[in-house]
Amino acid sequence: MASSWLTSALSGASRHPKRPEHSYSYGTAGFRTKADILEPVLYRVGLLAVLRSKAVKGSTIGVMITASHNPVADNGVKVVEPMGDMLLAQWESYATSLANAREEDVESVLQDIISKENIDMEQSANVFVARDTRPSSVSLAEVLIEGIQSLSGQYVNYGLLSTPQLHYMVRCHNTQGSYGKSTETGYYEKLTNAFTKLRQKNGGNGKGSYSNQILLDGANGVGALKVEQLKEHLKGQLDIIVNNDGSKGKLNEECGADYVKIQQRPPPEMDVKPETKCVSFDGDADRIVYFYMGKGGKFKLLDGDKIATLIAGYIQELLTEAGIQLSLGLIQTAYANGSSTHYATKMLNVPIACTRTGVKHLHHKAQEFEVGVYFEANGHGTVLFSPSVIPKLDEVCQDKSLSAGKKEAATKLRLLVDLINETVGDAISDLLVVETILYQKQWSIEEWNSSYTDLPNRQLKVKVKDRALIQTTDAERKTTSPAGLQSAIDELVAQYNKARSFVRPSGTEDVVRVYAEADTQIAADELAAKVGVKVHELAQGVGDPPSLPS
Repeated sequence: MASSWLTSALSGASRHPKRPEHSYSYGTAGFRTKADILEPVLYRVGLLAVLRSKAVKGSTIGVMITASHNPVADNGVKVVEPMGDMLLAQWESYATSLANAREEDVESVLQDIISKENIDMEQSANVFVARDTRPSSVSLAEVLIEGIQSLSGQYVNYGLLSTPQLHYMVRCHNTQGSYGKSTETGYYEKLTNAFTKLRQKNGGNGKGSYSNQILLDGANGVGALKVEQLKEHLKGQLDIIVNNDGSKGKLNEECGADYVKIQQRPPPEMDVKPETKCVSFDGDADRIVYFYMGKGGKFKLLDGDKIATLIAGYIQELLTEAGIQLSLGLIQTAYANGSSTHYATKMLNVPIACTRTGVKHLHHKAQEFEVGVYFEANGHGTVLFSPSVIPKLDEVCQDKSLSAGKKEAATKLRLLVDLINETVGDAISDLLVVETILYQKQWSIEEWNSSYTDLPNRQLKVKVKDRALIQTTDAERKTTSPAGLQSAIDELVAQYNKARSFVRPSGTEDVVRVYAEADTQIAADELAAKVGVKVHELAQGVGDPPSLPS
């Protein structure tokens, strides 16, 4: 006779059947596809979240309903680990198996997970749930909760949150409040308290070019709503005007961080005056980029690379001033602009570590340092601090034998830890960190941008018969297959100044992504096209090869 929990779970699965023509895959972004085919997935994710909570002895698990920067017709769901991290790789596999199981196979998949993870089904389970502003998120949340309840899981429905806010809530709850209060008010209070104290200590004299005025593109998403709440706690310290606030226009349509970075222009709904400091969030507020219109109306983007070097340099300065020895690393992927790498290593003296593309790879690499700074070029990133950092900072702050300057620097670092959301990239937290640093330096956005100049670059895609033919090594910067491709790339790169190029297979489609940079845009365009032609030639390209610039 089936256990009552199993009967309940299977009954729910039959109410939300998976259609055989649909298949799903859990990746770095969780499940993400058209919203109208996600209902069976959300029910099964509810089951999975309860099993995950039971597997970690009742610790709270998070489930976020969002499709981030995707169009409003899409949606998605991802599971958050007890410390606010992304779901473990083994459980990603479980999620994919459960989501794709035929109705008659759901029981065996559940039993397989329970057996492999040695789960006690009598163990209590707790799940935090939140969603973004997509219309489809409301009904999908109801189905998710149905799945949680079918396995007798307890849940808290936070309603509308940014993705990083949910990650934060989960960590706060599982650390019994030592990381902060697991409420929205607690989130705003922790960040703004640290921001205010740092602003007081940094004591901008008003003689520089810094401006507290910010024109913010909220992507017509949840981030716009949350910034309005943040402003109440900032009490006028930042003058933020929110555009694309969701009152009109569609989520992520001609707005948002992805649009700004790819199109290299402001959203049409924003009236951007020359040299005005602008910020763009993505749909669920885990990405941020800065931009402005320079002289002659030229668009200037300050992406994740610029944010990462600003933060890493600031931390390096404070460590030096405080006389504290900590291993500091800046984590990049092959897509990081060569100028940012040179600036970090030669000008800031910050070590660089390169890893594979994907935020989970960056996050894991950052954990190898006592202070690990990571940002993708798209603006998703944060700073991780090892458990040893806070005691070291506290020791310096309290050491009466040290100079006031050293203690002051350590105090600023300690406040910076509180200002940063370590769990995941957080546009709101990152905004406050950047503004803290710019305020201390009294820099305008133009002065920040002048720290280094990006090398011109070009990206393109080449369709191939089978992307698996492309194999890479050295954090995706070199190819090992097909034979002869890497040597051909090396020969082409040698023909240009300050040049670099790499290719890597897409994770989702049969295309190969080509990146090239050089000292001029013409050279970068030529190099990318020529490398693309070689990929087409040696990796079984489909259709016409890339055309060379005329």
